[in-house]
Amino acid sequence: MKSYRRELFFQLPTRVGFVNITSEVASCVADSGVNEGLVLVNSMHITSSVFINDDEAGLHGDYEAWLERIAPHAPVSQYRHNDTGEDNADAHLKRQVMGREVVVAITNGNLDLGTWERIFYGEFDGRRRKRVLVKVIGE
Repeated sequence: MKSYRRELFFQLPTRVGFVNITSEVASCVADSGVNEGLVLVNSMHITSSVFINDDEAGLHGDYEAWLERIAPHAPVSQYRHNDTGEDNADAHLKRQVMGREVVVAITNGNLDLGTWERIFYGEFDGRRRKRVLVKVIGE
């Protein structure tokens, strides 16, 4: 069995944002030489996420508005976590909802995604450099 590991780095200029990372993950799969297997893609930070959905701007705006309703950033005093001097408790909660990672099948050396499925990095406490792990295993 082959194993391949790469880290991707992101630094969004905004507090919240979504980045389509499908091509970067596909590049990792190609570099791995794995023809049949799995790829794990996970955020290495507790205030960001990796998820799969449609690459449509309206949906991304809906996500941002929906997440803000579920876990509003302000007032920061509403969260006990922020008693430590942080201001990102909402980002931790948003990450919990959106998830830590995705696993995608590799078939014939390609990501085996549905027609509209794309892999995204979701940021909820941006403006700092963060990393995503891509781990490919298979034959």
